[in-house]
Parts: sequence; structure tokens; C-alpha cells
Amino acid sequence: MADTRTDAAGSLPDARHGLVARWGVARRREQTARQAEFTAFVEATAPRLRRTAYLMCRDWHLAQDLTQITFAKMYAAWGRIRHATNLEAYSRRVLMNAVFDQKKRRSDAELVLADLPEAAHRRLDDTVELHVALLQALAALPIRDQAILVLRHWEDQSVETVAGILNVSVSVVKTQNARALNRLRALLGEDFVRT
Repeated sequence: MADTRTDAAGSLPDARHGLVARWGVARRREQTARQAEFTAFVEATAPRLRRTAYLMCRDWHLAQDLTQITFAKMYAAWGRIRHATNLEAYSRRVLMNAVFDQKKRRSDAELVLADLPEAAHRRLDDTVELHVALLQALAALPIRDQAILVLRHWEDQSVETVAGILNVSVSVVKTQNARALNRLRALLGEDFVRT
């Protein structure tokens, strides 16, 4: 028995097949465009995110892993977030959540000392020594304080932006920033102050 939905030449199934083929081509083009957008985003933001992650963990390999975790989570949501979100702020928030999660998992294996080791009391003139001293002092702070200082002073983000990234109030950012800076100054000592 012949299909009553087609004419004798069978043009309706051919038209349907052509429609499906065009839909498949359009869908592949859309996927390619999305992937190209995501690739461009990754290329533009990866160095910044990796540096921020490094400041939070002081390990380039872990910083790379945290950056990749950030991009993997963003890729999974890319269709939803690519046009509707401030991608810079969103990527920072995803990265900070990855850092906090990693810190929680790792904290049981770390050894906490009551006092910091004695540091040499001399002026840090060398850039490398300065860099190391800053990173060590930053590492001595609680993870949330580290995040606030890195976002606020390294990335030069506004108080409001930092509050949005960390999902806290503006007053919390201001208060914790002031306390963290005081702790950092105390850890670095008077010899650190540059004229």
C-alpha cells in the first residue's frame, strides 16, 4: 500500500529530508560559532585567570588546574551565560569558588604553625625577594582575605565588583579588606614600607 502523504514522485519525503539536512547544517554552524566564541574568550582571559589563581595558591600547576576547572564549568553553561552575563565577573566568581573548594579539600593535609618562621630584618630591595615576601605574607592570611586582596588590589576591581564575585555585601568587603591589609602590613614589618 502506498503512502498517501506523498505524491507519485515522492516529493514530500524529499522536501522533508532537505529540511532536516538544512536544520542539521544550521545547527552545526551554530555549534561552531559557539565554540569559536568560547575559544576567543578562553584565549583572552586565560592569562589573567591563571595569574589570579597563582596569587591564591602560589603553585603554577595548581593555578593551571584551577583555571581549567573554571573553563570547564563555564563551557558546560556557555549556551546559557554567553550573552546574558558579564563574563569577566562570572569567570572570576567561578575561579574563586574553585579556589575555595580546593582549599577545603586540601586543608586537612596541611600543617598549621602557631608562629611564622623568623624572617630576616632587612630592607627588601630586590624585586624577586619582594615578590616572594609578598606571596608568603599573602599565603599566611585566611583564604577569603586573600581573595579580597587579590581581586581588590591586584586586579584593581571595585568594592562592589568584589562583593558580587564573592557573593558578600559591600560592607563585608570593606571591613575584611581593611583588616587583611593591616594583617599583611604586620606580617611584612616596617622594613617593607617603601619610600
